[in-house]
Amino acid sequence: MGVEGCTKCIKYLLFVFNFIFWLAGGIILGVALWLRHDSQTTNILYLQLGDKQAPNTFYVGIYILIAVGAVMMFVGFLGCYGAIQESQCLLGTFFTCLVILFACEVAAGIWGFVNKDQIAKDVKQFYDQAFQQALMAESETNNGKTVVKTFHETLDCCGPDNTMGAITPLWRDDLCPKKDSILKTFIESSSCHKKIDELFSGKLYLIGIAAIVVAVIMIFEMILSMVLCCGIRNSSVY
Repeated sequence: MGVEGCTKCIKYLLFVFNFIFWLAGGIILGVALWLRHDSQTTNILYLQLGDKQAPNTFYVGIYILIAVGAVMMFVGFLGCYGAIQESQCLLGTFFTCLVILFACEVAAGIWGFVNKDQIAKDVKQFYDQAFQQALMAESETNNGKTVVKTFHETLDCCGPDNTMGAITPLWRDDLCPKKDSILKTFIESSSCHKKIDELFSGKLYLIGIAAIVVAVIMIFEMILSMVLCCGIRNSSVY
């Protein structure tokens, strides 16, 4: 015997929420893949300075997002199927998966909050090391110059946040993006530290908004799945 009345409304409401959840999983998966293959971050984080690789903390977060998006799509499908079939077993499994996923999201959120400044800081330290090597390099065999030029061309910037960085466009124009004149290069050049902050803070802000929206949907789904499960159990008694 199928559910009736308010419980039936909850059944279809849960189906709608699960469909939204499934779509959200697809969007998160798509955004994570875009962030993973975005030309700006890829150009910078694939750099290698001698034997030292660019910091990969950002990519750790991206791989977590890819996994979360894929799991969300599976759990969303499970919830949709369980709601339509009115299966207590599937709904119980769905609820358990949601609790685990919610706990993982909270843990990932805490990790992201703790490391939100560390990602940009590590990249800036890597850039500073490359910049110092580029200034002291006397031959093209040292790849510090190549690393710095990649930063400058990708982010359209020149030099770190200090006096040396401010005058770099004037005396090392070979390291900076070419402008119409030296004066224009000096006036329009931005600090690479500032550009690195903007690059990663903007992407982390996007990830944070997505995580909050998903968390709210998950809370509603956990409540609705338990109410529907109780409604199915009660309807089977009668």
